[in-house]
Amino acid sequence: MLSFILPTRNRHAELDRTIRSIAGLGIDRAELIVVDNASDEREPVSGMIDGLRVIDLELPENLGAAARNVGARHASHDWIVMLDDDSHPLDTGVLDAVADAGPRVGAIAGDITLPDGSRERGGLPEVFVGCGVALRRELFLSLGGYDHAFGYYAEEYDLCARLIARGYRVSYDPRFRVLHRKVSRGRSFGRILHRLVRNTGWVTARYAPDAELEHSLDDMLRRYARVAEAEGVTDAFAAAQAELRRTIGEQTRAPLASQQWERFTGLVAASEAMERGLPDGARTASIIEPGKNASVVREAIARRGLIIVGDAACADVRVIGTLSPGPMLDALEKHRDDPDVLAPWILPRTLSRSQAQAA
Repeated sequence: MLSFILPTRNRHAELDRTIRSIAGLGIDRAELIVVDNASDEREPVSGMIDGLRVIDLELPENLGAAARNVGARHASHDWIVMLDDDSHPLDTGVLDAVADAGPRVGAIAGDITLPDGSRERGGLPEVFVGCGVALRRELFLSLGGYDHAFGYYAEEYDLCARLIARGYRVSYDPRFRVLHRKVSRGRSFGRILHRLVRNTGWVTARYAPDAELEHSLDDMLRRYARVAEAEGVTDAFAAAQAELRRTIGEQTRAPLASQQWERFTGLVAASEAMERGLPDGARTASIIEPGKNASVVREAIARRGLIIVGDAACADVRVIGTLSPGPMLDALEKHRDDPDVLAPWILPRTLSRSQAQAA
C-alpha cells in the first residue's frame, strides 16, 4: 500500500486540513508520516485520524526538502507519496497509477492543479514536481534521497538526474490527481528565485555533459534574469549569482550520458512528439505559449528540418513552447479548437487529447 510523507513547518491549520483530506480517501492500510521541520510551536498529531495511521516526527532543525528523507526511512510500504502540507490527492487514482507502473518506473508524477483550476507550473517530462509524486521507497533511499544542501527548490531535478542515471524513468500519470492549495504564508519570491538560481546552477554543474555545460548555465541565467526583472527582485538575482559563483566549483561532476541528458531536459520527448505528430507536408512551425525549456522545443523542431517563423498564422503547425506538463496541458485546453496545435511531448496512453481538454 502507500506511505504519504508530509514535511511541515509553522502551518498547523493547513497540515490538519491535508491530513483529514487524505484520511477521507479511505485507502486501506495507508500510513501518513508527518515530519515537522522544527516549527516554532509544536502541535502533536494524533496517532490515528479517521482510520488513517499517522506517524508524527519532530526534527531539531529545519532540513527543508531533506525532511522527506527522514519520513521515507520510517515508511513501511514500497511506494511513498510525497506531498506538501498544503497539497493532497483528490481521489484514489494514485492506486491505479502505482499498480500499473512498469519495473523501470522509479517515480510517478501527478496531475497537480491549483485552486483556480489551472495546473501547477514546473517540472519536465521526466522531472516531477515535489508536492505530488509517488516514488519507489527503496530506490529513493538508495539514491540518497534529497540533497539537504538545496533546502527547497530544484531538489527534484537533482534527484531525477540521479534516477535517470541509475536506469529508471519518471512517468506522468493523470489518474494521480493532486490539489495544491499553494498557501502564501512563508513564501518570499525573492528567496524562491535565489534558491532556484543557485540550485538549478548546481544541478547543471553536476549533470550537464561537458559539451552542454557552459551553454546550459548561460541559458539558465538569462532566463532567470528576465524573471527577476519582471518580478522586481533583481537584488535577489544578483545575490544568487554571487553565491553560485562561490559554490559552483564545490559541486561534484557526475555528467549524464548525452541520451540521458536529452531525456532529462525533455529533448527526447520533444523529438518523439515532432516525429510522430507533425502532419505530412509541414514545412514551417511557430512556437506558441512559450515557457520552461522552450529552447529545447525549438531544437526539436529544427531537428525535423522545419523553418521556425514568428507569425503563428502563417505556420503550417503551431507547437506549444513549454515542456512543463501542467502549462502544456493548460495550453492544449486553451487551443482545443485549433487542429494545427501540437503538444511538444506525447501524452501518456491514459490521457488522450480529448481527455486533456476536458480535464
